[in-house]
Amino acid sequence: MALPVPMTTIPRESKVKDMSDADFGRLEIELAEDQMAALMSCRSKFGPSQPLKGARITGSLHMTTQTAVLIETLIALGAEVRWCSSNTFSTQDHAAAAIARDSAAVFTWKGETPQEYWRCKERALDWGPGGGPDLIIDDGGDATLLIHEGVKAEEAYENAGSLPDPASPDNTELQIVLTIIRDGLETDPKRYRKMKERLVGVSEAAATAVKRLYRMQANGTLLFPAINVNDSVTQTKCSCMKQFQNLCGCRPSGPDGLLMAANVEIAGKVAVVCGYGDMGKDHAAALKEAGARVIVTEIDPICALQALMKGIEVLTLEDVVSQADIFVVTAGGSKAIITVDHMRKMKNNAIVCNTGPFDKAIDMPGLESFPGVKRIAFNPQTDRWVFPDTESGVIVLAEGRLVNLGHATSHPSLATSSCSFANHAVAQLEMWMERDTGKYEKNVYALPKHLDETVAALHLGKLGAKLTKLSKEHAD
Repeated sequence: MALPVPMTTIPRESKVKDMSDADFGRLEIELAEDQMAALMSCRSKFGPSQPLKGARITGSLHMTTQTAVLIETLIALGAEVRWCSSNTFSTQDHAAAAIARDSAAVFTWKGETPQEYWRCKERALDWGPGGGPDLIIDDGGDATLLIHEGVKAEEAYENAGSLPDPASPDNTELQIVLTIIRDGLETDPKRYRKMKERLVGVSEAAATAVKRLYRMQANGTLLFPAINVNDSVTQTKCSCMKQFQNLCGCRPSGPDGLLMAANVEIAGKVAVVCGYGDMGKDHAAALKEAGARVIVTEIDPICALQALMKGIEVLTLEDVVSQADIFVVTAGGSKAIITVDHMRKMKNNAIVCNTGPFDKAIDMPGLESFPGVKRIAFNPQTDRWVFPDTESGVIVLAEGRLVNLGHATSHPSLATSSCSFANHAVAQLEMWMERDTGKYEKNVYALPKHLDETVAALHLGKLGAKLTKLSKEHAD
């Protein structure tokens, strides 16, 4: 399936929902800039020297107003940018329109089909005959995956004349990826290898994708350097407010993400958080603060003990599946945490949602293929699934994908975006400035400590902080 790409009012290709939303998008971007101190400081500190001049950057990250500030920061530092989203429901169409009109090539809209999503990914990586991007900003690893699968298929085609078989994997989205690669092989059989040769590196923000990068490093299949920004201190130390806001629709005054999606109150409800790691701690706290009785399911004894010390019950999903009103899956990189059999045993109109970036944690294929099940859509990305034998149903938010960006108001500007996106920006700068030194090989690297501290320092002036300076005696 081809993805038509009309030209915008200026000679820049883009595919967004409605360019007439651009003025509204620009207004919200300007509001977000005021809260994103680190990125705006990057512009004033590094912009005059244009350190990214000549760099082509492809971004695969939720296209929100906060992401727009990141995109325009990279451009202010000299880069050219092409962008797509990392989730089919996370795009803010007005933000995408503003960037497409004013700044960069954008290929995304809210509510893409999986086929459209991957075609947009392909277009964001396509920089013409000269190869692909120099740098990638990835969130979930999809852009990285497409290149690696493409290189593998091209080598097989060159060596044995074999084309990838989209029917071979069970994973639906991998089937789409292989279809895209197969369709382009005869036209340009070296397309992804040219991308690989040009690439300086990728910065990755999603925990599961980082684990995948480490596995690729271990088995020798990683094709280019990667910087892990997920484990940077400025990312993890902001996680408490970030995850509260993720669950609550980006506004800590109330649990709007769930309220807007399903029109329910949380107070007095029984809420199950599947996983009490870094994300689950904060989701449990958010739900408890909103008045829910919270129960945690956990595989790790240390995390289980931490939950108990906070006064939170720890049980198995089987213990509580028929009692709870709300189920929140935080183990986003795992598969079938909640199965269709679990959903059949839930209360009528129990709410099921996922706060991780991937869509495998809730068994949507099992639910969609259950014999006789009825899907009733009563709000955008809010569906009631009714089982034929009981006539009771569950309410699934965002089709089992990332709920806060599917239903709420994008990233929180300070807690998530200013820290996380500044980490991406400095990682991109680091790789580009060191591209000819050999410092970064085909391995995964933590964000260097001095850059982590730089991101923290870039926030301080905006937040009214003054650091005490050590004397030489104290430092010694």
